[in-house]
Amino acid sequence: MSTTAASKFTALRPVMTILIGASLMLSLAMGLRQSLGIFMPNLTKDIGISVSDFTLAVAVQNLGWGVLQPLAGALVVRIGYKRLMLLGAALYVVGLILLSMAHGMFAVLIGAGIALGMSMACVGPAIAMAVAAQAVPAAMRSSVLGIVSGAGSLGALIAAPLGQWLMQQQGWRAGLVGFALLGLIMLPAAWAAGRIDRVALPNTPGGADDRSARQALAAAFSNNAFVVMALAYFVCGMQLVFLTTHLPAYLDICGMDPMLSAQALGMIGGFNVIGSVFFGWAGGRWNKLLLLGGIYVMRSCVLAWYFMAPPTPGGTLVFAAAMGFLWLGVGPLVAGWIAETFGLRWQAMLGGVAFVSHQLGSFMGAFGGGMLFDALGNYTLAWEVGVALGLAAGIAQMGFAFRGGRPRPPVVVAT
Repeated sequence: MSTTAASKFTALRPVMTILIGASLMLSLAMGLRQSLGIFMPNLTKDIGISVSDFTLAVAVQNLGWGVLQPLAGALVVRIGYKRLMLLGAALYVVGLILLSMAHGMFAVLIGAGIALGMSMACVGPAIAMAVAAQAVPAAMRSSVLGIVSGAGSLGALIAAPLGQWLMQQQGWRAGLVGFALLGLIMLPAAWAAGRIDRVALPNTPGGADDRSARQALAAAFSNNAFVVMALAYFVCGMQLVFLTTHLPAYLDICGMDPMLSAQALGMIGGFNVIGSVFFGWAGGRWNKLLLLGGIYVMRSCVLAWYFMAPPTPGGTLVFAAAMGFLWLGVGPLVAGWIAETFGLRWQAMLGGVAFVSHQLGSFMGAFGGGMLFDALGNYTLAWEVGVALGLAAGIAQMGFAFRGGRPRPPVVVAT
């Protein structure tokens, strides 16, 4: 180990418990949520609801998560990270238990929709990233954020096989109870990550961390680079959720082996980790907003390449690997740029504001893609819209990469 690497490891040692707790919490929160789809066929048939009913609950979850994320970020300043994350972890487990006991649409909507949506605002990427950003020195922040973001992909590698096995052995209710038991691990993880409340905020140039919530929001919305980044985040959510929702159906229409869609989603998950770590490292060396724009442009080019010709098994796996590499790398870049531009105190809130746009895009990726397919009988227009908007967002993001990114002094707001 080199002297530089050894010194970096030594610097992280005092906060390693916090980083491990944040990574484990995020991994379980994302992994369990992303694996709920494996229960959909059996659950909907057993309790007599439609697939669209189940996806409505998922849509409510995404919208609730997005709308509540800025509020959760602001609440951190009042009650601390530990209380917020413990509340979110407990609510997550309650939501899974309610879903496991469901006998109709109401319980599905409350459990999978409202409860999980509220909990994700407290234990999801925005909060986990804010914890990690505050825990480490600025010079290491981007790389550490990439590692924590990559951890968010690991949970599904455990949750999906476990849930599938339990469902095959004892039914879908047993599978969800298994998910709830696994979710209990989020409580000690949140407790460990909550030790960040004892870590003092570093001094930020320009007094950014002395701002009130209103002043922080005013500074963000007066920053053109932040506004463009938030709008581009819409396209990020739209492209990704379009794929996770509609790629299996597209492959089925094309006559591909059903196992290919599972292999593709697994490939995306594996390359998620690599991409997150890489872009976290790259964000510490190059302009973060320029890298963001590059991700959107590259994603759009990969989408166009894949959908312009009939799919093949090999091409699908290559496509999944490329998209996976470009998937979650956005997270550490957004979180890192907000922290270095506006300070750490309101990072979770401002990241949540940008995330609202992402979740609106997620809703449109799932719902809009389905509407276009129902109207036209194919996904051609859907992927064309995704490619066009992705290219526009990427070019706009790169155009503002060197504008409006410097920290500004606090904005004086009359009271």
